[in-house]
Amino acid sequence: MKLIILDRDGVINMDSDHFIKTPDEWKPIPGSLEAIARLNQAGYRVAVATNQSGVGRGLFDMAMLNTIHTKMHKALAQAGGRIDALFYCPHAADVKCACRKPLPGMFLEMAARFNVQLSAIPAVGDSLRDLQAAAAVGAAPMLVKTGKGTATLNAGNLPEGTLVFTDLAEVVTHLLAQ
Repeated sequence: MKLIILDRDGVINMDSDHFIKTPDEWKPIPGSLEAIARLNQAGYRVAVATNQSGVGRGLFDMAMLNTIHTKMHKALAQAGGRIDALFYCPHAADVKCACRKPLPGMFLEMAARFNVQLSAIPAVGDSLRDLQAAAAVGAAPMLVKTGKGTATLNAGNLPEGTLVFTDLAEVVTHLLAQ
């Protein structure tokens, strides 16, 4: 099975330092939905792993997070794409959970759900913690310069072997050319 793991904010949709708290604030990055559709058409299963500490901080509730995700799923469907599995950590950063990236809890749950080894599975993110979670399970970390990606690249200390791309569309072009 071909599987790819994507972060949400900064990879699929525009990021915000103030969190994406409503469906109106969720706006796709140009080309990202079409890129996911291209992955689907090429036989990839698409999984999303996203920290959503705004829930734990009380900025929005689970019903609102579900409404935001419904908007994302509908927008993807209109572009001919889909997300096969969506994993999120709702905990605030001060909660000591195993699922919040950079810890690999969501990735391990994906491996169990899809019954796959994550070694060399592409994992796309825009922050160091996304890449660290990928590296912790042997996945192939890929940094996009959208969202916080340029700042992440400039800060350095990326996991060994991290590939860097302009955006998700460029990641997909790279993967489908192999």
